[in-house]
Amino acid sequence: MGADRRRDGHGRVLGLFALLGCGVVLLSACGSMPVTGDVKAVDASQPGDSQVQVYAVAPRDNATPNEVVDGFLESMTSDDPRFRTTRRYLTKKAADTWKPNAFTTVLTKAPNRSDRPLRDSDRNLDEVTYTLTGEKVATVDAQSAYQPLAPTDYNQTLHLVKENGPDGKEWRIDLVPDGLLLGQSDFKRLYRSVNKYYFATGRPEGQSTLVADPVYLRSRTDPVTGMDTVTQSVRSLLAGPTSWLRPVVESRFPAGTALRKGVTSLAPDDRNVLKVPLDKKADGVGQRSCRMMASQILYTLRDLTSARVEQVELQRSDGSPLCLLGADQAEEFAPDGSSSGPDSQYFVDAKGHVERIPGSTKGSGVPELVAGPLGDGPVRMGTVGVARDEQSAAAVSRDGASLYVSSIVSDGELPAASVTSGGHEAKNRLSTPSWDGRGDLWVADRDPGHTRLLRLAGGTGKPQEVAVPDLDGGRIEALRMSADGVRIALLVHQDDRTTLKIGRIERRGPAAEQRVSVVDLRQAAPQLTDVTAMSWSGRSRLVVVGKEQGGVQQVRYVQADGSTSASGVLPGVNQVSSVAAADDEQLPLMAATSSDGIVKLSPGDNWQTVVKEGSSLVYPG
Repeated sequence: MGADRRRDGHGRVLGLFALLGCGVVLLSACGSMPVTGDVKAVDASQPGDSQVQVYAVAPRDNATPNEVVDGFLESMTSDDPRFRTTRRYLTKKAADTWKPNAFTTVLTKAPNRSDRPLRDSDRNLDEVTYTLTGEKVATVDAQSAYQPLAPTDYNQTLHLVKENGPDGKEWRIDLVPDGLLLGQSDFKRLYRSVNKYYFATGRPEGQSTLVADPVYLRSRTDPVTGMDTVTQSVRSLLAGPTSWLRPVVESRFPAGTALRKGVTSLAPDDRNVLKVPLDKKADGVGQRSCRMMASQILYTLRDLTSARVEQVELQRSDGSPLCLLGADQAEEFAPDGSSSGPDSQYFVDAKGHVERIPGSTKGSGVPELVAGPLGDGPVRMGTVGVARDEQSAAAVSRDGASLYVSSIVSDGELPAASVTSGGHEAKNRLSTPSWDGRGDLWVADRDPGHTRLLRLAGGTGKPQEVAVPDLDGGRIEALRMSADGVRIALLVHQDDRTTLKIGRIERRGPAAEQRVSVVDLRQAAPQLTDVTAMSWSGRSRLVVVGKEQGGVQQVRYVQADGSTSASGVLPGVNQVSSVAAADDEQLPLMAATSSDGIVKLSPGDNWQTVVKEGSSLVYPG
């Protein structure tokens, strides 16, 4: 914890203990309970193994105010069941009213408290106030949704009084803010990111697509509910989508559906079947809806359990089977809209022609010109975006003035430009185009006199201007559409810096007259002061190229909710101008550089050159 919380007149305060090595896995990873050696006292806020289990220790008799505050703050970083021990640092009234699950505040480091040197005269005090300070970087709300923040000062108080106890008066905290207060290292040790899945609204019948909704849940047993991580995930899924995503997704679980009362642990059986007992709300659900409900659970748990869930059986309130769905059957609801990934990568060669690299699993096929006028036509292209079905593509001319849409599987004449920009320089004209999972084409016009975000329904027809009310004077420099079609990643230039923001795409009205807007922009990488390139990489993750304040260019992963991915910073590569990743995270990450041409990074490997001359490399999308 903070240095000022590690000592007082009685020496260092140690408010909790940890078992190292076996830690949280006493019943599984370790063959038996250790019978020799010491139990070690540790500083809970040290960066360390997420498998370390931390146990809270109750306040000692006649604990000083310093010890009570330190013990309480440290106890919050433990796996204390229902925070029973943590509450012993509070007065009886405060212990009854404190709500640790209201929200979580994340600081860069563990909180510091104001230092109060102990004197003999302090024994006569009846009350005392401490100030807690730090640098706040994020919050997690009651829905478990993560919200990153630009670093801001945190300042809060704890008030202590003397309360009558069995052996006389004891110092206890009587005024305490709701929620937990954690440093980043403790937060990462205690919580993990989980993608819940809901269906995108407004899709045609038979084209249901699941959308990832990231939340942060306890890595082990939740102290408040007593649920393991699998059960927490299902409970959170049943509770519905987070507020930010709710306007554009829906759940097939009937409103109010919950787990059967008393269920705190869910685990697949020896046949990898997960049985999920539901309450009466789901008893009358039809088979189609039940299968869609089961697919939501399957995808939510796909990356969570070490024992793979092959089937989900939903049960009625009386325990009878409601429906059974296997992992292979759930593919029709795949979050990327297709169970098969992209077949190729695409780029613009030195002559301004669009080429593809077949064999995306290795990114090592021999490049070849695409068919049609984008492959060998009269206009030199500068950037390209390929439809997800790989039948057509949109390319922007090298001068940035014109957008052309054409087939890349059959020959033909170059059509008239679908969009033109009146900007005076290439950097003030059209951005790289991008396709969403619905088949719509998006491009930004960066003309300072007429900045606009445009959408071409189905990639054809008259461009429709899309409202972005939260830009607040900023200009869209680049964009990438998510495969689910409900989120857009934007690079927004404002106040001499370019930042990454994620927007929600809302569609209103019938398809023929649909009004589309991008709303509720939120910062996705506040730690980066200047972002130069980005791409979606998976269902709720992006790969980003940018710099921290005073730093050098780096390539890193960030989650769509703005949290830092566990994958962290990637191996360095020089002078990256664009980056491309696939929805399938096992496919190589690609980048275009000004020094080494087009390079790739396969899982577990180093960067390797693919093409010496080329730019604007993309996966379909």
